[in-house]
Amino acid sequence: MIKRWIAAAAILMLAAGEAKAAEAPPRPDQLAFRELFRELVETDTSVATGSCTALAEKIAVRFRAAGFAEAQITPFKDAAFPLDGGLVVTVPGTSRKAKPMLLLGHIDVVNARAEDWVRSPFRFIEEGGYFYGRGTSDMKVLDAIWIDTLLRMKADGVKPKRTIKLALTCGEESGARMNGAQWLAEHRPDLIAAAFALNEGGAGDTDGHGKLLSQTMQTSEKAYRNFELQTTNPGGHSSMPVDDNAIYQLADALRQVRGLKFPVRFNDTTRTYFAKVGAARGDALGAAMARLAADPADKAVEAVVSEDRTLNSMLRTTCVATLLEAGHASNALPQRAKATVNCRIVPGEDEDTTRAALVRAIGDAGVSVTRTGRVRPLAVPPPLDPKIMGPAEKLAARHYPGVPLVPAMMTGATDATYLGPLGIPTYGVPGPFRDPDGNGLHGLNERHGVESAYRARDYLYDLVKAYAAQE
Repeated sequence: MIKRWIAAAAILMLAAGEAKAAEAPPRPDQLAFRELFRELVETDTSVATGSCTALAEKIAVRFRAAGFAEAQITPFKDAAFPLDGGLVVTVPGTSRKAKPMLLLGHIDVVNARAEDWVRSPFRFIEEGGYFYGRGTSDMKVLDAIWIDTLLRMKADGVKPKRTIKLALTCGEESGARMNGAQWLAEHRPDLIAAAFALNEGGAGDTDGHGKLLSQTMQTSEKAYRNFELQTTNPGGHSSMPVDDNAIYQLADALRQVRGLKFPVRFNDTTRTYFAKVGAARGDALGAAMARLAADPADKAVEAVVSEDRTLNSMLRTTCVATLLEAGHASNALPQRAKATVNCRIVPGEDEDTTRAALVRAIGDAGVSVTRTGRVRPLAVPPPLDPKIMGPAEKLAARHYPGVPLVPAMMTGATDATYLGPLGIPTYGVPGPFRDPDGNGLHGLNERHGVESAYRARDYLYDLVKAYAAQE
């Protein structure tokens, strides 16, 4: 009995020690990083109410204060769009043979209506193990890590062999006025010329209960296309309604779009991801992932895997209604109704095949389907270069022991599309991790895990140093 009591007490003491360690206060360097992260989030950079230029200027002040020379700091903007400025910072390398590397990050965020949020979207709030605020996950956590990495290297006296370039740009989320990465590619390609670039797109995935399942290096991404569905009608007085109504016709078309499910289409990246991550999960969903990778025609396991929103979006092209506009008066039958359908297209399919699928699904010649909006170039998949993958895997094993690092496809689109035509292979880095619900990206109450931010900061600092030491 006494032995049992001692064993129980030992277990309780161990648990208490672990809890105390988990609640250990942040280190001084982590607090400095937290303050940088806070400044980024609390500077509104949405296209509706914010200014990227204001944030770029604040970041430049930090680099000057750290001792960076003016020649290393290059603000840029298009005179026609004064709010959409960005910043390029350069750390010269010591080797004449080593080609530069580029750290890319967009500092703009998706619009946020404060009245819809539980917390103010442009206040940085730490609560329940998460940092809350617009941009905490997409992508100001990585912006903060890139900035912090260069400041940290300066403070540590690190002399890179490769020149390191940091490009912080605006317009990735909307492009309503301009896209900074596109502007640099077209007007100042010299500023961002590099052997390769590190960007958003990779990430860790958790089970939603604190267990990290995988780390991914993004080596593929979907294409982004918008289509406008439109119906027209002579209209008339609302007191004399008829069944032939532009809004009803559009609603019927959207119902068909909702039911449209594109076929499973694996590529080398996604097949590897499903096989390796599925095997590592050790649960029913993981088993289904591995089985589907082995046999994409297995409809039973496809149904299981497709229940997960993230995995479903990796399996196939997806199209979803995002905007609606209809009618011209409350007392008139609508003369026009239109909707925007946003499609994310897997490699191997394209704009034409996707539009044709929408037209077939709608089955109504009275509904026009027209491509609209900004067209990004198609992303160029980078090679699985051992000089890139090797250090990432080695350091992941140290920082995230027991967690596999695998190539993955980004289900959204990134500014990597503008670097491909310049011959710059671009990789979405591992490090930050996310929950299955997406952490509120582009939605309400966006958040990023505190532990994720601090661990990713250390991992990516070591990774950038490793790449910068190569010749």
